[in-house]
Amino acid sequence: MRINSPIINVHKKDNLKSEVVTQLLYGDTFSKIKKINSWIKIKNRRDKYKGYIKNNNFLNKISNSHKVSNLYANLYSKPKNKYKIKKKLSFGSRIKIIESEKSFCKFDNLWIKKKDIDDVNNRTKDLFKNIEKFINVKYKWGGKSFSGIDCSALVQLMLNYNNKFCPRDTKDQIKYFKKKVILKNIKKNNLIFWRGHVAIALSNKKLIHAYGPLKKVVVGSIKKTVDKIYQTANLKIIAIRKIS
Repeated sequence: MRINSPIINVHKKDNLKSEVVTQLLYGDTFSKIKKINSWIKIKNRRDKYKGYIKNNNFLNKISNSHKVSNLYANLYSKPKNKYKIKKKLSFGSRIKIIESEKSFCKFDNLWIKKKDIDDVNNRTKDLFKNIEKFINVKYKWGGKSFSGIDCSALVQLMLNYNNKFCPRDTKDQIKYFKKKVILKNIKKNNLIFWRGHVAIALSNKKLIHAYGPLKKVVVGSIKKTVDKIYQTANLKIIAIRKIS
């Protein structure tokens, strides 16, 4: 089945008070494990992550043709600016284009601007190209969108955009990426892990991460961040990984 809403919360258990462990974006696909009253237990087809979502009228799986390339994309009921609606699609959402008209494209009876999308198969040479667009996005545990994101989702979202597999949680990411790096040799796009946290190196001196204590995505000095996390949370770096 395919998600046909901008964002769907995935809960740890089958109730709304349960922890949101991740989110599904428009065009994500999943398989049903079982139905429990108004809930269904699902498995994300991309990363095999399991959780519970409210049962809904989801669509059948199709082959997506494009993906949202900006932090978010406005949607329109007709191919004109004045018909903008409240819904937005987040970065990495996937759609099937069925019609084009001037600067707009149509999918699922909605319209989106061509400037906000890219071919689904296109990849960037730099896996984390334009990650800075997430600077100041709110930190949200389990979040995976422009309205809120957590540290491991920021990594996964960028890699998934480039059609590269990445586990959802830091504990699994640190196991999946096996090429070890020592701090003095750190380079751009290396992943820096603490227990329960991950950051992406922008260079050998700067990093970017969705940082809970500051409640947003921030760029900072690697050295100062390492010191601050140790001073405030008593956590040391447990691994640095190179993405192959």
